[in-house]
Amino acid sequence: MEIAKVARIDRKGDTFLVPSMSGNGRYTVNPIAGTCTCPDFEQRGCRCKHQWAVQFAARRETTVNADGSTTVTETVEIKATKTTYPQNWPAYNEAQTNEQDQFRRLLADLCGGIQTPPQTGRGQRRLPLADAVFATVFKVYSTFSGRRFISDLRAAHADDLISKFPHYNSIFTYLENPQLSPILTRLIEESAKPLAAVETDFAADSSGFATSRFVRWFDHKYGVVRVDHDWVKVHLMCGVKTNVVTAVEIKDRNAGDVSQLPALMESTAKNFKMLEVSADKAYTSVLNMEEAARHGAIPFIDFKKNA
Repeated sequence: MEIAKVARIDRKGDTFLVPSMSGNGRYTVNPIAGTCTCPDFEQRGCRCKHQWAVQFAARRETTVNADGSTTVTETVEIKATKTTYPQNWPAYNEAQTNEQDQFRRLLADLCGGIQTPPQTGRGQRRLPLADAVFATVFKVYSTFSGRRFISDLRAAHADDLISKFPHYNSIFTYLENPQLSPILTRLIEESAKPLAAVETDFAADSSGFATSRFVRWFDHKYGVVRVDHDWVKVHLMCGVKTNVVTAVEIKDRNAGDVSQLPALMESTAKNFKMLEVSADKAYTSVLNMEEAARHGAIPFIDFKKNA
């Protein structure tokens, strides 16, 4: 840090010239290749202070301008180069204004292959399963309440995207039906298949979703009863280029991350060729490393301190 602060670091193409602190000229640092010409690096092969100095001296700043364009500033000492990427407003506007129409058509196409189980006996005929899945997914996508969402669903029915027009209470009934979980999981995997020619590197992580239910517990440290929303954890695998979700596991709030990775890789490997798998140290285990190798992927998983 001291070198980066007081020394003059010159850029020469993809390399940087860093002065020796002992006054023995300058050393050439290549951050792309991860090399330095100093004796410390050549003898020990470890990252030297000159390489760290280049990292501390270099700064990359991304700024979104008022006109929608993006400016990337790379600074080394007082030297700066700027590259401006213009915003393609016609393409952006077209994507935004047609997103919901495209979403409805793609969703209807995905749900078209869902078969309704045969219904025996008397009673009211159930909603076709394809229509039920379409309605529940579309409702969540809309972010509207059940009653307000009916206008969008009525338009979908008029466009022949669904064959039956359900009551809004029916949508909530299907949302609470656990038999829909494997169907929704298959739809996620099916929707990712078109990108199999693009994605080969994948990353795994988890996040939490709050529910409408509450949990109570006694906090022994402070001697009080606490109340908070209950929540579930989603564990997912996504492609690093397009961010498409290729596999998902929904578990309770206490489910650990490390045990979910094999299932995520197994589901992803059914439709994609996996070359790399990235994850944080919460996924570190010998089993996960071996599972990644079994699928032909190199695991880039951070090690824990005791590993």
